[in-house]
Amino acid sequence: MPELAPSAGPEAEPRPPDAPDATSAEAAVDVEELVARYGLHRAGARLPIVAYTRQLWQRRHFITAFSTASNAVGYSRSFLGQAWQLLTPLLSVGVYYLVFGVLLSTRRGVHNFIGFLAVGIFVFGFCSASVMSGARAITGNLALTRALHFPRAVLPISTTLVALQQLLYSMIILGPIVLITGEPLSWRWLELVPGLALQSMFCLGLAFILARIGAKVPDTSQLLPFAIRVWLYTSGILYSVKVFAKGHGQWVKDALQINPGAVFVNLDRHALLTHNPVSTFDWGLGIAWGVGMLAVGYVIFWQGEEEYGRV
Repeated sequence: MPELAPSAGPEAEPRPPDAPDATSAEAAVDVEELVARYGLHRAGARLPIVAYTRQLWQRRHFITAFSTASNAVGYSRSFLGQAWQLLTPLLSVGVYYLVFGVLLSTRRGVHNFIGFLAVGIFVFGFCSASVMSGARAITGNLALTRALHFPRAVLPISTTLVALQQLLYSMIILGPIVLITGEPLSWRWLELVPGLALQSMFCLGLAFILARIGAKVPDTSQLLPFAIRVWLYTSGILYSVKVFAKGHGQWVKDALQINPGAVFVNLDRHALLTHNPVSTFDWGLGIAWGVGMLAVGYVIFWQGEEEYGRV
């Protein structure tokens, strides 16, 4: 009878291949401690909004340089170059004056209709340009967003700053138009500064929102021209809201006057033109639209920070 080999004791159960050993567990703890100690973040992770804003402020010089370069490149291939920044709104004033002022007689009941129209066209052009460029802020700079790490809010801020620069350049033409049409040079012109500041805040907030939408739906920029055209016709740019609202219900006048396009244009018209008074309520609307839109738009854009550059 063959002898049985002595038993070596109970066999140890094999450890599952995916079970972490003590060494890997300790290493994971060490990594977590290092992350917590030095405030490290996952690559591409969205920073808290305060840290994100601080990082954005640190890149303010880049924003200024990038927007200035983008503005210069915009007309580099045209024969007249930067002169189009002045000619485009001037030609628009001429076309709209002929169609609306002469053919449709919207100049009736409006003091200094040429100045009235010019201020509206120039100022609303800032809204239009910032909205259109803001919608393409991400999709138009995909190579940049994929190659470099920076707060993506830099892009809509830069596009809005380009539109603001174009508006400020156009003031070279707008000022003489206002004076030639009989308006006096007065201290009230200084009210243009807070008016444009509030409008810039509103346009930037709207650019933030549309930049996020445009990053997800690239066709947004194809639909916006139609929406902007409707906005133009309902903002009192080509006609006086007060004159138009006569014979209509009070709700029509109220709806047109609280329209942010009309609010900011009215504030700027009040600064440059006589017979265009505004009230404290109008300034309150401007503050509400400007500050509110900027705050909401910034948060909405920040929430989608991790998505940009992946389309």
